[in-house]
Formats: sequence, structure tokens, C-alpha cells
Amino acid sequence: MTTVGFIGLGAMGLPMARNLVQRQFRVRGFDLKREALDSLVDAGGMAAASAAEAAAGADVLVLMVVNAAQAESVLFDASALAAMVAGGSVILMATCPPGAVKALASRVEAAGRALVDAPVSGGVGGATRGTLTIMVGGPTSMVERVRPVLDALGDKVFHVGETPGQGAAVKTVNQLLCGVHIAAAAEGLALAQKAGVDPALALKILQGSAAGSWMLNDRGPRMLEQTPRVTSAVDIFVKDLGIVLDAGRAGKVPTPLAAVAHQMFLAASAQGLGHEDDSQVIEVYRDLAGMGE
Repeated sequence: MTTVGFIGLGAMGLPMARNLVQRQFRVRGFDLKREALDSLVDAGGMAAASAAEAAAGADVLVLMVVNAAQAESVLFDASALAAMVAGGSVILMATCPPGAVKALASRVEAAGRALVDAPVSGGVGGATRGTLTIMVGGPTSMVERVRPVLDALGDKVFHVGETPGQGAAVKTVNQLLCGVHIAAAAEGLALAQKAGVDPALALKILQGSAAGSWMLNDRGPRMLEQTPRVTSAVDIFVKDLGIVLDAGRAGKVPTPLAAVAHQMFLAASAQGLGHEDDSQVIEVYRDLAGMGE
């Protein structure tokens, strides 16, 4: 049985770790929140007191952390990488800049381990159902070595290139479109509301028209709720669209729509909505249109 260390048992990480347990992997997880560790134990996994303990003796270490800086801290400052078995594989599933992933991969390789770049898309629902889309960058031999773990987490696993960072590049494009689509949905619903149209009716019409999109269907209903549950926070898109803009500058590719969407999420964060659901970017549009409380 493969031993998997799992760092980051958040809204997506915890159900992902549970899916690994259900697929008969031996899972030892670590998170700063005690309740997350208790939930993993209830599902049949093991709780670790530190990142290094979670990685101790692991063949595979999954990182479902916030960003590249946190991944670097877990691997090196917290000594998780050194605690793994020699020749083990790190699967980095966070949304990170492609260049940062490539740099991390070089350091991991120098330590006698391998890094597979495997960011995900599909949200909490996909994480829970095991139907995530996983964009994988890394040498074929390394990817095949961890394929059983990837297949336990997602049903759409795409090997996009032989170099770590290429998976991150595809995820960057994905986040560009996601951020723009959420902002566009918020803009449209705010315009309908300002015109005096029932927002719920406008949403129903748009969902069944050519204007419909996955993001409109998913975020639209939460834009109409007073206090929606948080599935992805505003500040996540402040970060992710920042990665998009950095990638555009590095590659000399203009990303004007991403830049505007980034400003709207940044404004929402400045209004104190950074930890609220990302659908609440609509509040910025409402305020600008004079519809705020």
C-alpha cells in the first residue's frame, strides 16, 4: 500500500485526502486546524503533528497549500522533503506561478526527489466527488509513477508537458477565464438589478441563453444570496489573477480583461470582502452603481 503524506486539509484538500483513503491509500495528513485533522481520522486517515511527520516515510507527498511560498516553506523550512523516502515524489497541486514551480522542481530534484506539477480545477464539488480536472507537467516516467494517486483525485487527468511549470501554465489560463467570467457575471447581474429587473429572473433567463456559462450557473445564485457559503474566497482571485498578469508580462502577452477583473476583485478585498465567497465581487459593481446600502 502506497503511503501518502497530505499537507493542506482545507475546503478542497480534506475531501481529496478522504478520496485517497477510500481508494485504499495509507494517508497521513497535516493541517493547522485541529478539526480538519479530526475529520481525516474519522474517514480512516492518520493525523500528523507537523508537516515533517506527515511526510515521514511517504512515497508520495501531496501539497494542497495556498501558494508557492507556502509550498517552499513546507518542503524546506518544515523539513517535509527531507522526511520523505529517498526517490519519493512531491505532487504540487496548488495554483502557483509557472516559474516558481520550475524553480521548486529543481530544488526538489537536487534533494533526490521528484516534483510533479499538478494543479487542479473543479472546486469543492469536484474534490468531493473525485472528478477534478488535473493539469500535469513533468517527465512521463514521474507522472506514471504517481498516476494512481492522480486518478484517485480526478477523472480528467491531462499530461500537458514534460517540464514542471507547464501544468501551472495551463492552470494560469484557466484562472484567467474563471476570474473574467465571474466578474462578467457580476457586471451583468448588477446591470439587470439597476434596471429594475428581478435579479433571480434575470439569472434564470441568462442561464438558459447563449450568455450562460459554468461560472454563471455556479456563482450566479450565490451573487443573489445575502451571506453565501464560501467555496472560493475573493482573495484567491486577487492572487490568481495576479499570477495571470505576471505571466502575461513575462511572456509579453497582453491580458487586458484579466487586468480589469483583477481590479474588481482587489476593490472587493479592499472593502473587507477578501475572505467572503468570490461571488461577492458583485458588491463592488452594486456600490459603483449606487445600489450599496
